[in-house]
Amino acid sequence: MKKAAIYARMACPDEPVQSEVSGLQELAQQRGFETVIYEDRGTGTRKHPGFDALMADARRGRFEVVLVNSFDRLARSTKHFLQLMSELDELEIQFISCKENVDTGVLTGRVFLTHINSIVGLEAALNREKIRAGLRRRKLEGFALGRPPLDVDRTALVHDRLSGKSLTQCSKTYRVSRGLVVRLVKLAQRQCAGVVQPQQVVAETGTNFAA
Repeated sequence: MKKAAIYARMACPDEPVQSEVSGLQELAQQRGFETVIYEDRGTGTRKHPGFDALMADARRGRFEVVLVNSFDRLARSTKHFLQLMSELDELEIQFISCKENVDTGVLTGRVFLTHINSIVGLEAALNREKIRAGLRRRKLEGFALGRPPLDVDRTALVHDRLSGKSLTQCSKTYRVSRGLVVRLVKLAQRQCAGVVQPQQVVAETGTNFAA
């Protein structure tokens, strides 16, 4: 027997959940689904613990079907809905919406999912192209791309650290992270041993200094 998750979002805190899920429970019974109910209350809040629990259990494989009254009960926006449909499809979870008469367990529903995935792919491609266009424009305008390198006196930092200064002291003195202090010391030791070149140190640490 398949297990189906019924999701209900009640606009009024005092509204009984049964008013929204009764029809869904009847549909589930007709199809022989065992049901579990997830619910949220209120439309003006960004917190939806019932929805979060639903998706967490979906990723754990705790049900095979999601039942809702309509698209807008499940998703907060068109973009959110597209992402949800794509994820449920990847998880091989059947989606049924009564109002829109969509069931991804049948052929027409699979066609619907194909269109959804095409839209998601198009959106991702458009976003990538916007980023590339923005980077090209900034480059043509003479702006440097990427994070500027840190100006650090590596020789002094390494000397202080190897002379006994603590990680915290070196970090505060040179205004860098403790992790960067460790990396600079290790790279300096490797450079002395001929393992790395100065330009590799710049690439690995993002620092700008004279060797």
